[in-house]
Amino acid sequence: MANEKKREVFAWMKKADEDLRGAQVVMEAKPALIEIALFHCQQAAEKAMKAFLTAHDMPFRKTHDLDELAVACEKIDASLKDVLDPARDLTVFAWEFRYPGSSSTPSEAESYDAIALAEAVILAVRKHLANMAE
Repeated sequence: MANEKKREVFAWMKKADEDLRGAQVVMEAKPALIEIALFHCQQAAEKAMKAFLTAHDMPFRKTHDLDELAVACEKIDASLKDVLDPARDLTVFAWEFRYPGSSSTPSEAESYDAIALAEAVILAVRKHLANMAE
């Protein structure tokens, strides 16, 4: 992978890691900031998928749709399907709680499940990227 592309992929992964950390940190608040955590989970998964696509020179449009991004990733590596399928459910958190009048807040348990999904996506992408470097 060329140095410039490596820097771009690294930048996407750094942002994914920061969003995951943000989700974890806001869950430690008293009371937990569940809606903000869910937003950051969606963002973390999105940015990891975009890192994967960038590493493979696969263009993507400006979107928060994890289903669309997952389909593109799975065309490159079908083995990611088991990790990306459940993460598709995070898409709604890109906007669901960002404005007044939204649905009722999910439970803390659902937020921790979302954190686990985002973390799984990041780990799977990181593993794939490491294999590319070998």
